Amino acid sequence: MNIATRPTAGTAKPSDQQVQQYLRTGLRNRWWPILPSRFVEAGGKPLGLTRLGEPLVLWRDSKGAIHVQTDRCPHRAVPLSRGINEGDRLRCNYHGVEVGPDGTVLSVPGQPGCPLEGKKAVKTYPVREIADAIFVWFGDALNETPAAFEPPPQLVHDDYAAILCYADWQMHWRFLYDNNMDPMHGTFLHANSHTMYTGDTKAHFITRDTPTGFFFEKEGQRDVNFDWSELVDDGALYVRLEIPYPPSAGPGGNFGIISFATPIDDSTTACFFWRVRKVSGWQRDTWRFLYRTKIEERHWAVLEQDREMLDQCKPGIEKYEMLYQHDSGVIRLRRYLAQQANAQLTALQAAGKL
Repeated sequence: MNIATRPTAGTAKPSDQQVQQYLRTGLRNRWWPILPSRFVEAGGKPLGLTRLGEPLVLWRDSKGAIHVQTDRCPHRAVPLSRGINEGDRLRCNYHGVEVGPDGTVLSVPGQPGCPLEGKKAVKTYPVREIADAIFVWFGDALNETPAAFEPPPQLVHDDYAAILCYADWQMHWRFLYDNNMDPMHGTFLHANSHTMYTGDTKAHFITRDTPTGFFFEKEGQRDVNFDWSELVDDGALYVRLEIPYPPSAGPGGNFGIISFATPIDDSTTACFFWRVRKVSGWQRDTWRFLYRTKIEERHWAVLEQDREMLDQCKPGIEKYEMLYQHDSGVIRLRRYLAQQANAQLTALQAAGKL
């Protein structure tokens, strides 16, 4: 499990309010998916967006390499996303300042030779493309160098097929993690689903630790409904789950979901759902065709049920909750995120970076 820098002795402990405020726009020192790869074209117009509360500009150079930088010209702080992609650099439309892929100011046409030229003045983020999505490292002031991240095998191995579904939802990011670490809601909210209509409406849950997180699962029930969730925190924070599928749904056995909820700001979330099945060769093509033509619409209907339930959920509603045993996974998740945020804040305070 990803362990943040340990607090330094004698450092003032952050308050609960500070911890929760810090978590409003996401947990740092993680890789986060920010956008499907297909949204950014080689040599095309730069794209501006917000993730983890930070303004970003995305662009591909003429060779197709993706670059992610702070969406702010170092001259007058206007958005670089309003500028022009010159193939190997961005040119700000306001005064023509040119910025390279590493954030270096390459040219100031209005005053050649000025001190701004040659300076690395635009923050540039470590970036990877994985399973048709753009991933960015959001490190704090003490962790600008990205940690290793081995993507889940279901996204990158040839014996799996992964299909990315993406949507922006009007909700706080942590509530999607809560939702995915709550298997019991499938039995009720999704009772009319083509796959989640079976299983006992009563269950006892157990927690099982792993080297990178934990399972939260129904005791004595497996391959019946939405029986378990796994929280993984190993360079990136995501939830993995499986839903049993009948043979009529095609090859590949259980239907898996790899889910990330990337904060846009404190009330909007970029939601990534990879649908995965263990198929290869001709079965991969069969499964993809079947999914696109017969199953995808049903899955979006299930997700819409979640979206409607979570719509407009904001931090603070927790004080009205009365939780019970089925919510143990949610309780543990929240406690873990708070511990990680606390450790990061403590380290930043000790280093004078806050």
